[in-house]
Amino acid sequence: MDTTEITADDLVALVRRYNPKTNEKQIRAAYDYGAEMHDGQFRHSGEAYFTHPVAVAAILTEQQLDDATIITALLHDTIEDTPASYTEVEKLFGAEVAELVDGVTKLTNLQLNSTETKQAENFRKLFMAMSKDLRVILVKLADRLHNMRTIKAMRPEKQAQKARETMDIYAPLAGRMGMQWMREELEDLSFRVLNPEGRASIIRRFITLQREAGDVIQRITGDMRHELEEAGIEAELFGRAKKPYSVWRKMQEKELSFSRLSDIYGFRILTASEEDCYRALGVIHGRWRAVPGRFKDYISQPKSNGYRSIHTTVSGRDGKRVEVQIRTRQMHDVAETGVAAHWSYRDGKRSKNPFAVDPAKWISQLNEQFDAEENHEDFLEAVKLEMYADQVFCFTPKGDVVKLPRGATPIDFAYAIHTRIGNSCVGAKVDGMRVPLWTRVKNGQSIEIIRAQGQTPQATWLDIATTGKAKSAIRRSLREEDRARFVKLGRELARSAFAQVGKRATEKALRTAAKSLRFVGADDLLARLGSSEITGRQVVQSVYADLAPKQGAEVDATRSVVGLEPGQSFARASCCTPLPGERIIGITFKGEGVTVHAIDCERLAEYEDQPERWIDLRWHEGNHPAVYGTVLDLTMGNGAGVLGRICTLIGEASANISDLEFLERKPDFYRLLINLDLRDVAHLHSLMLTLEAESDIAAISRYRKVDAISPSR
Repeated sequence: MDTTEITADDLVALVRRYNPKTNEKQIRAAYDYGAEMHDGQFRHSGEAYFTHPVAVAAILTEQQLDDATIITALLHDTIEDTPASYTEVEKLFGAEVAELVDGVTKLTNLQLNSTETKQAENFRKLFMAMSKDLRVILVKLADRLHNMRTIKAMRPEKQAQKARETMDIYAPLAGRMGMQWMREELEDLSFRVLNPEGRASIIRRFITLQREAGDVIQRITGDMRHELEEAGIEAELFGRAKKPYSVWRKMQEKELSFSRLSDIYGFRILTASEEDCYRALGVIHGRWRAVPGRFKDYISQPKSNGYRSIHTTVSGRDGKRVEVQIRTRQMHDVAETGVAAHWSYRDGKRSKNPFAVDPAKWISQLNEQFDAEENHEDFLEAVKLEMYADQVFCFTPKGDVVKLPRGATPIDFAYAIHTRIGNSCVGAKVDGMRVPLWTRVKNGQSIEIIRAQGQTPQATWLDIATTGKAKSAIRRSLREEDRARFVKLGRELARSAFAQVGKRATEKALRTAAKSLRFVGADDLLARLGSSEITGRQVVQSVYADLAPKQGAEVDATRSVVGLEPGQSFARASCCTPLPGERIIGITFKGEGVTVHAIDCERLAEYEDQPERWIDLRWHEGNHPAVYGTVLDLTMGNGAGVLGRICTLIGEASANISDLEFLERKPDFYRLLINLDLRDVAHLHSLMLTLEAESDIAAISRYRKVDAISPSR
C-alpha cells in the first residue's frame, strides 16, 4: 500500500488482520494526535511529515506487533520535533507508550557514526535502551528502513552518510536480532546509494544469466518439489536469486568474478514438523551432492536470538551450487521477525511461538559480554565482533557446546569456558590432534585445552584472539602484570606534563583527570599514561582545557535565539539561567515577549496545561560572547590566598566574576555563590572541571534559583 494514502482506517485494518482485539480507539487517537502535532511539517520530498510515522507503523504491522509498539511508531517523533511533551503523551496514552516514545527519541539523538570514544559511549547507551525494552530498537529499525526507502529526497552527501551508518550499524543489528529480511533490505538500499554502478552491474549479469540459462529458480524448485512429493513430505518451497549486495560481498570476500561465483541462488523449504526437516534434508542430499563444510544445523544448536534452521549447500551435474534452508513454519516465523516474535499477536493474543527467545534473557547475554570492558575502543571492538559475526559450534571433551564467532581460535574457546582456563592455556587439541593456537576452529569440532600452572597470557595472543571477551581478558592480564611499573612511570610523566603549564600533579588533580577521561581512579589513569595508551597532554587538557574563545565572528547576544517571530523579544529565565548549547523552550507572556527556559527546568511544569504558550527554540550555532550569567555554589577551605587562586583560575578560563555572595563562614571553610559571565554550557563544564581539580575546593555545583519569578533580562 502507498504510505501516502494510509488513513487511520487503513492502519486499524492492518492491525485487525492479526489482532481482532486491538484497541482501535487508542490507535485512532494516536493517529489523530500525531497528525495534529506534525501539522505544517514536511519531509525533504515535500510530503507531509506525518506520512513517515504512519509508514513506520505500517512496517511494524507486517511483524504483527502489539498495540503499544504501533502507537509508539505513530508518535515516535512527537517529543523530539513537536510541542508534545513526555507528560502529555503519558497522560493521553499511558506510561508504557510514553517510555517507549522517550526511548526512541533518545536513540534518535545518539550519534553512532561519530568518533570512536563517543561512538563507544553511545553504543553503551544503545544497549541500555534496548535492555529496558527491546521494542524501542524495533521502532528505530523500522524508522531507519522507511528513511532508507525514501532517501532519494536527501542531499547526496547526507544520503552517503546515512547509508554508511545503516550499513555499519543498523543492518548488522537487525541481523543480530534475527530480522534477516530487514538486514538484507537495509544493506541493499545502502548499497544502492554507496555503489550504484556495482549494484547495477550485478543486476545486469543476473538478467544475462537468466536469458542464457532460462529460469533456473523455477527449474530447481520443480525438481525439489518432485523429490519431496515422492518421499511423501508435505512442504512449501521458495526460491530466489540472492540480493545484489550479498552477491557483491561474496565476490569481494572470495575475490571471484561473477561468472565463477556458484551459490547465487537460495531455496527455502518449510515443513510441518521438525522430523520432516531432517527427512527433507535426506531427500535433498540423496538427489544432489552436498558441498563439504557447508552444512549447519541450527535446529539442534539454535542461535542465541532464537534462529533455527538447517543450512546446506548442494551442487548438481553442471557444478552449479545452490544454498538450501530447511525449517518448520513456526521456525520460519522467528527467522523472519527474530526477537520481535516475542511481541507478535495472532487472533488478539500474544503468539506463543515456542522458538521465540525471551528478549530480556537475550539482551542480558549480549550486555554481560561488554560490561567488563573498561576501555572505549575495546568495548566498541567487542560490540562489533559479537554483533556482526556468524557463529560456529564447537564441543568440549565432555560434549558441552560452545558458541563462537566464525574465525575463532582455541584461545577464544578457552576464554569462552572461563577466564582462568584462558589465562593458563599453553596449547590445544582439535579432534584429538595437537594444533597451533592460531588455528581457526570449524563447526562440530571437539576442542581440548592444555593448561600449565604459572602460565600467563602473552602479548602475541591479542593478534590470535578474535572475540571481545578473550581480547579483553588478555589485555587486563597484561595490564595487571606491568601495572606497578606503568603507574610509577605514569606518575613521572604526569608530574612533568603538569609542570610545563605551571601546575602541580596533585592527587586531587589526577583524580579529576581520571574522572574526566572516564578511568576508574588515579592509579588507572597513571597506568594508562605509563603504557602510552594516553598522553600527558591529554591528561593536562582534561583538567586545564584551553578555554580561550574560538576565533571567528561572535553571535549577537540580542539575536542568539532561533525560533522567535520577527520583532519578538526574549529573556533568559532566572530560575534556570539557560546557556547556549543547552536545549531550550520558550514561554510567551503578553506584553513581555518570551521567557527562555532550559528543557529540564522544574518551572515548566506550571505551564503544562497551556501548550499554546510553548515555543520550540534553539540557540544560534557559533561563538557566543561571555555575557551569559550563571551561578556556581562553591565550598572552599578557609586558608590564606585560596580565594585569590580561585579568582585567578576563573580569569585564566576567560570567565568574568560579576558578584560574590558568602552563604556560610566557618573556621575551616567558606561557602559562597559566584556569579559568572560565560560563553556557553561547554565553557561552564570546563571551568567547573578546572576548579574541581583545585585541592582547596571541597565541593562545586551549578546553582539554580528554582523559586525565582521574574526573568533576568
